[in-house]
Amino acid sequence: MNPMPDTAANSSPIAIIGAGSWGTALAIVLARKGLEIRLLSHTPELAELLRARRENPKYLPAQALPETVAPTADLAACLAGASHILVAVPSHVLRGVARQLRPHLLPDVGLISASKGLERGTLARMTEVLAAELPQSSRLAALSGPSFALEVARGEPAALVLASTNAEFAASAQALFSTSSLRLYASSDCVGVELAAALKNVIAIAAGICAGLGLGGNTQAALIARGLAEMTRLAVALGGRPETLAGLAGLGDLVLTCSGELSRNRRLGLALAQGKSLAEGLTGLGGMVAEGVAACDAALELARRNQIELPITAQMHRVLFDGGTPRQAIEALMRRPLRPE
Repeated sequence: MNPMPDTAANSSPIAIIGAGSWGTALAIVLARKGLEIRLLSHTPELAELLRARRENPKYLPAQALPETVAPTADLAACLAGASHILVAVPSHVLRGVARQLRPHLLPDVGLISASKGLERGTLARMTEVLAAELPQSSRLAALSGPSFALEVARGEPAALVLASTNAEFAASAQALFSTSSLRLYASSDCVGVELAAALKNVIAIAAGICAGLGLGGNTQAALIARGLAEMTRLAVALGGRPETLAGLAGLGDLVLTCSGELSRNRRLGLALAQGKSLAEGLTGLGGMVAEGVAACDAALELARRNQIELPITAQMHRVLFDGGTPRQAIEALMRRPLRPE
């Protein structure tokens, strides 16, 4: 990787909406480049804690916030004069957050979704939610790829994809947000990037179940390969490109989320394999969100509407919502009719 210098020509502040682990990690890595960052917390208490401690002990402990990161709970103050807004909130609150942004958003401000998921009910991707609620924005992008927040905050090398149908905005944002430890690749395939971001979380729950049942590398490799196949089928049917699913946003993020110890969705699968209920598994995440739960429901409905077969996702839906057991899910997948790859 050719390192990008940690210097920034942008003199306007960057607003990051969401002081969870991912929003905090982005604030840290971008501040190291010299960017002025305003980090919005959903509560004044957390914002005050971040200011006092200069770290986020709740979501990203022991990672120092640079002095150029200004935590706040005041939305208007966070957005005032900002050239770009990065939204890093859970998918189920994104629409409400977008509605709060609406009175403050100017048409020339860059808007980037760093949220991964599908909205239940509407089945909308994250940039579709933002576009519907913020139609004045002409510079809209999605940021995704293999990235654990803790490793990004530590400055370990990572590569992500920034997708936008506005090629000029994608190129300018790519240059602004790439650093010596964070390399961005531009893409015009928002559909493929965002569907990959959502669907890989469902497969990661299955990967955690396999690990929790004591199944080894053969099973994990088969799961990842077949999981990628069904992710690709759905994404291409909805307008995504196969090469996107074979790249960082697809295969890269899938491998990381299925195998990494920091994966929340994998941890949920481990809990389910141990006999815990969905509620117990989610409680064990300490208040953080496993996006694969909502994405599983939405993906299966998208597949039904488009007559696409998603066997792994269907089995995860049975485990999560319909009383199926992890072992029954594995057995059902192995007993499916034989066919060519």
